[in-house]
Amino acid sequence: MSLVASFRLVMAPPHRAGWPFIGVGAAVAVIGLFVSPWLVGLGLAAAAFCLYFFRDPERVPPRRQDVIIAPADGHVTLIDQAIPPAELGLGDTPRHRVAIFLSVLDVHINRAPVAGTVTRIAYRHGKFLNASLDKASEDNERNALAIRLDDGRDLAVVQIAGLIARRILCFAAQGDVLAAGERFGLIRFGSRTDLYLPHGVHPLVELGQTMVGGETVIAHLGAAE
Repeated sequence: MSLVASFRLVMAPPHRAGWPFIGVGAAVAVIGLFVSPWLVGLGLAAAAFCLYFFRDPERVPPRRQDVIIAPADGHVTLIDQAIPPAELGLGDTPRHRVAIFLSVLDVHINRAPVAGTVTRIAYRHGKFLNASLDKASEDNERNALAIRLDDGRDLAVVQIAGLIARRILCFAAQGDVLAAGERFGLIRFGSRTDLYLPHGVHPLVELGQTMVGGETVIAHLGAAE
């Protein structure tokens, strides 16, 4: 990544969901002016962290319509075959799954991996284990979306809360038609996003690979096993 691109990423404006947190930090800093200098520093540090955490850079999805792109920034921590969450009603046949772990330093906006229609959204309460653990997909609090492509195939995206994440936000609603790369959600303060590919499609990424949400190609829709 070039120096200019890095600067633009760090200085990207925050998503509106972050303004309440930024405002609290700023308020603490103002109160500190009348109480103690250390409180000023604490408030400014908190506001600066939230400005960074909630940054929402613009992304440019690939022009090709036959690819699946990363639904989140982060690193690929798991590639396997698994059954999508039962609450989505996508059957019990395993399909390829790619798990992306988001640290507190990553952009936490979730983006649609393909153009399609949201056919179901299902939220489930759960634990707040380290999101990098394999069992986090089963035990942690999560919000799952089923998306139907124009050709009738389905895939699933699952927002999973992490060790310090306590709030999953979903901007999409059932029936919404999403464009590839369109923002559909946000997870606050560390999380994981799992992507279940359509049957017969396998991932082109590797463990440890860095993902750029809305841009990195994860699979080709024509790539069958």
